[in-house]
Amino acid sequence: MRLGLGTGSTAEIFLELLAARVQEGLRITGAATSQRTASKARTLGIPLAPLEEVAPLDLTIDGADEADRNLDLIKGGGGALLREKIVATASARMVVIADRSKLVPQLGRFPLPIEVIEFGHAVTASRIRAVTAKAGYDSLVMTLRTQDGAVFRSDSGNVIYDCAFNCISAAPDLAALLKGIVGVVEQGLFVGLASELVVAHSPTNVEIIHRRPHG
Repeated sequence: MRLGLGTGSTAEIFLELLAARVQEGLRITGAATSQRTASKARTLGIPLAPLEEVAPLDLTIDGADEADRNLDLIKGGGGALLREKIVATASARMVVIADRSKLVPQLGRFPLPIEVIEFGHAVTASRIRAVTAKAGYDSLVMTLRTQDGAVFRSDSGNVIYDCAFNCISAAPDLAALLKGIVGVVEQGLFVGLASELVVAHSPTNVEIIHRRPHG
C-alpha cells in the first residue's frame, strides 16, 4: 500500500502504531507530509519514498484541528498545510483521526492558517483582510505565526498567518475566495477531501462519520 503520512500529535500516535505493524510484516511505503513526520517515520523504521515516486496514493491518514460533520476540516496548526493538502489530493482516500474536541458544529473557532509568500507578506495580509471583510468577515484578527521568538517558516519557506474567523459560514466559498488572492500559497480549509472521520469520544466509544456531499 502507498500511504500518505500526516503531521501533528495525533498523526504521530498513528505512526507509532503503524511502525509496530510494519515490524510484524505489513508492507507499505509512506509519503510524508512534513520534515517532522519524515524524521519520525525514519526513526520508527517506516519505509518512505518521495511523493512523485509513489503517487497516486491509496490512502492518507492525518489529523485535524477542527472537523464538522460534512468532513470539512481546518488543518495547519502544525504548519504543514501546503504539503498535507498536496498529499491529500494525491490520494484515493483520506481518513482523518481525531478526538471529540476536534468535532465542531461549525468551523472557525480554531484560527485558520493561511500560508503566504514571505515577500510582501504584510501587503498580502492586508489584502486578505480587505477581501474577507467584503465577504462579511469584518472583524478578522490576523496573527503572524512565530516560533521561539522568530517568524515561523514552513517546510517550503513560507510564512503563516493565523486568522481568527470565529465562525465560517460557508467553507467552500471562503476557501475559493482566499485561494484567489495573489500571494496566498494555500489555506487550511480542506473541503471535500476527507472520505471518513474517525472520532474518539472515549477509549471505548469511537464514531466513524462518512462524508456527505455539499448541497
